Amino acid sequence: MNTMGLPGIRLAAFLFLSFLPALPDVRQCACDPARPETMEARECGLCREAEKQEKDQPVFFLKDINPRKPNRWLALPRVHGKVQHSLHLASPAERKRLWTAAVAKARELWGDEWGLAMNGDESRTQCHAHIHIGKLLKGVETANFVVVRGPEQIPAPTEGSGIWVHPEGARLHVHTAEQITETVLLR
Repeated sequence: MNTMGLPGIRLAAFLFLSFLPALPDVRQCACDPARPETMEARECGLCREAEKQEKDQPVFFLKDINPRKPNRWLALPRVHGKVQHSLHLASPAERKRLWTAAVAKARELWGDEWGLAMNGDESRTQCHAHIHIGKLLKGVETANFVVVRGPEQIPAPTEGSGIWVHPEGARLHVHTAEQITETVLLR
């Protein structure tokens, strides 16, 4: 029997949530290379990496430094800013370039067993747009996907949502409208 009552439950929930670590809110990202002080935040780490890249390199790759994800790579656009932080705002040409490079790297690493995942804005811990590259876990297929012929047909994610992609024969399955997507990949 619950003896706390509704006010007690609310207080307990408030106290519990108050002690959780604050997660970066990448929806309000303040990373601005023109203002170096804004680039020091933890969530701007990939923005700092993008600034180190050659200016003529539109897409670059980084090994994921998270020790719990030893099999992961990241594909990132070199250019960043408000448009690149939200892939749905990038131009079709920019999205095609990023997805094409990510698919090529994924095939190089995992053959036909690859998967790509981009978490939604509420689940990301880094401002800079990035796609996780890894081996697709067996049995993660859902019914919520569209079939496309290639990277140029991958739709823009809806505002703030995540997206994951994997091969299915000569086509690609594109899963949309999710927040946490990288869990479909081998850590």
